[in-house]
Amino acid sequence: MRPILILGGYGNFGKRISRSLAAAGVPVIIAGRNEGKASLLLNTLPGQGHGVAIFDVDQDLKLHMAKLKPSSVINTCGPFQSADYSIAKTCIEEAIPYIDLADARDFVCGITELNQNAIDAGIPVISGASTVPGLSSAVLEEYGHEFSQITSLKFGISPGQKAERGLATTQGILSYVGKPLRQFAGIDPNIFGWQNLYRQKYPVIGKRWMANCDIPDLDLLPKAYGIDRIQFSAGLELAPLHLGLWVMSWLVRLGVPIDLPKLSGPLLRISNWLNHFGTADGGMHILLEGYDIAGQPHHLDWFIIAKNGDGPQIPTIPAIVLAKKIAKGEFPAVGAMPCVGLVSLSEYLEELSAFEVSTYRA
Repeated sequence: MRPILILGGYGNFGKRISRSLAAAGVPVIIAGRNEGKASLLLNTLPGQGHGVAIFDVDQDLKLHMAKLKPSSVINTCGPFQSADYSIAKTCIEEAIPYIDLADARDFVCGITELNQNAIDAGIPVISGASTVPGLSSAVLEEYGHEFSQITSLKFGISPGQKAERGLATTQGILSYVGKPLRQFAGIDPNIFGWQNLYRQKYPVIGKRWMANCDIPDLDLLPKAYGIDRIQFSAGLELAPLHLGLWVMSWLVRLGVPIDLPKLSGPLLRISNWLNHFGTADGGMHILLEGYDIAGQPHHLDWFIIAKNGDGPQIPTIPAIVLAKKIAKGEFPAVGAMPCVGLVSLSEYLEELSAFEVSTYRA
């Protein structure tokens, strides 16, 4: 079996993907610029055929892909809010399937501009193989048959304070805090990042503050599933951190010259200092409203809860499932596409069975 090349393979998500694929008997190549970190992870992987590749992805990717001949490339190198499609284009040139974990709205939605090139190369190019829209669409695929019409989708994610957080994810969120978000289905056009606060009650872990986040689902899911109104939010477990960021969102909105992405490193360190006040338990909620097949009002509340630091495993699952299929020669499709409806909920939960993750429906 040809190996899977994981860009950022020792990062927050990359190392989890590397371990899961290796445990399943799939050889991986851990790529990055730090040989010490890559080798340290390599020495912990089970199975055979693994390796490391030390290079700058912005300069030497094509050279290494030609040499390594991977079955696919998984790109975990965020933040994707400021990224272009150069890595995906290089994969197309080499006819090597591409998967990324992007959560940037424009990046994921715009991947279809590469569709014809990917078709010509005979490969899948998949963006957003992560919790959103990978898991969110899997839940809609699983339960959508209960609805003749979905009038409202309200969903969000709240990680545990002690769950490991990556710098790229922090930078991605801070890039739109306090800034106007592009309009989406059924929402007032004047909507801003990390505003519209509300409290969400979760099974097991209790209530969490939530606030607006900008994700590709806001464009993709209403179109794919005929949803009239959509709202996505994220929340920090510790109220002082969540509300502090909300205050910063108002400063940005009012025009105070604060470059939050440049402060991502210090803000992440401050957050980590407060870890002992929180837990390693997080969750995601998906609340659906609409009408059933008989035309009667119908609602469904679905939750996934991760305990003891297993939350960061959830975003990695679509990439793992898809990469396994590709390694076996089972392409989900050919062309460039967002990860909508490509992974079933049963496939998702099967990959999570080894972790402390539970689902609930109300």
